[in-house]
Amino acid sequence: MPLWTIHHSAGCLDLDDRQALASGITELYGILPAFYVGVVFSEAAPGSLFIGGTARARFVRLAVDQIARTLPDAAARDRWIEKVGDYLTPFMADRSLDWELHIDETSRDLWLIQGMRPPGAGTPGERLWAERDAPVPHGDARPTSSAG
Repeated sequence: MPLWTIHHSAGCLDLDDRQALASGITELYGILPAFYVGVVFSEAAPGSLFIGGTARARFVRLAVDQIARTLPDAAARDRWIEKVGDYLTPFMADRSLDWELHIDETSRDLWLIQGMRPPGAGTPGERLWAERDAPVPHGDARPTSSAG
C-alpha cells in the first residue's frame, strides 16, 4: 500500500489537478490492486507553508509511504525514482509549481487492511484482491499475532 500525502500551498492544485494527480499516481503502481494506492491532499492555508524560512505560494511537498512492495536494491530504487520523476516533473512544470518528494519504505509485516494481513506479492490472494478491487479473505497470509 503506497500512501501519498501531498502538502501544497493554498489554491495551487484545484480539484481537476488533484484528480489527475491521484489517477496518475495510481497508474504508476500498475502491478498493485488499485485500492492499495491512497492519495491524501493537505492544503496549507496562505502563510502556512514555508521553505527556507520563506512563505511559499506555489509549492508542493510529496511524502510517500510504500508498504506493499519494497525496492530490493539501488538499481530498482533508481528505476522507481526516475519513473516517479518522469511523471511528476511535467505535471508540476505545467502548473509552474516548485516541488520535492521523498519515499519511505515500511515493512509489510506491519500492515493490515480490514484487520487482515494482505496476501503476498504476486500470489493468488493478491490477484483475487486485484480482481475484486477490495480486501477479501484469502489463504496465503500469516495470521496476525499480538506484540508484547
